Amino acid sequence: MDHPTCILEQLKQLVVKTAPQTVFYIPDFISEEEESYLLQQVYKSPKTKWTYLSGRRLQNWGGSPHPRGMLAETIPDWLQTYCEKISSLGAFSGKTANHVLVNEYKQGEGIMPHEDGPLYHPTVTTVSLGSHTLLDFYRPVSSLEDEAPQTEENRFLFSLLLQPRSLLILQDEMYQHLLHGIQSCSQDNLTDQVLNLSAAGAQLGETLTRGTRVSLTIRHVPKVIKTKLMLGRK
Repeated sequence: MDHPTCILEQLKQLVVKTAPQTVFYIPDFISEEEESYLLQQVYKSPKTKWTYLSGRRLQNWGGSPHPRGMLAETIPDWLQTYCEKISSLGAFSGKTANHVLVNEYKQGEGIMPHEDGPLYHPTVTTVSLGSHTLLDFYRPVSSLEDEAPQTEENRFLFSLLLQPRSLLILQDEMYQHLLHGIQSCSQDNLTDQVLNLSAAGAQLGETLTRGTRVSLTIRHVPKVIKTKLMLGRK
């Protein structure tokens, strides 16, 4: 597997140095007009594109990743533009993103700690729309039998504040070894465990109220099955 680091030099000043390797946080990656346009496109999508899960709903664009390969589907232009824009930063080592997951989190909704796994190039990029959130990071569950009971609370490490219109890029240890999740709550108290307060334009001690947030999780799936090849088989 290719090493993920191929980020343009001008982005390296936006690394979150207090976090494990490697986090890039880019505030105002898109404009308010772009944010409004993207939200319009998300909600104009056919109802059949939405999948309803416990705690959120989502849209899947580009295909369904699978160990045997993703059957590639066309990504609409309104998302393809940002696949190319983020890929041009070097996020995917010269490759172009080919998969987008659109998640909607209403106020109070979240997602359990998880990892993105080996089906993707070892980089995840996320554009936030509409509202902030706190993305929390955790140690994975240990297999050592003599350890104390392993709860989310005692596995928690730190958080990152994701403001609307920002871009987050996770690579290396942050992608491969830590779990990430979002607490199901309506307000976030900003403590010294939030590692990017300054970069996110926030103050220690602030309390932020969440609204409805839409995230664009943009990734590269290396193993792809071309539709034409599938149609040509007998």
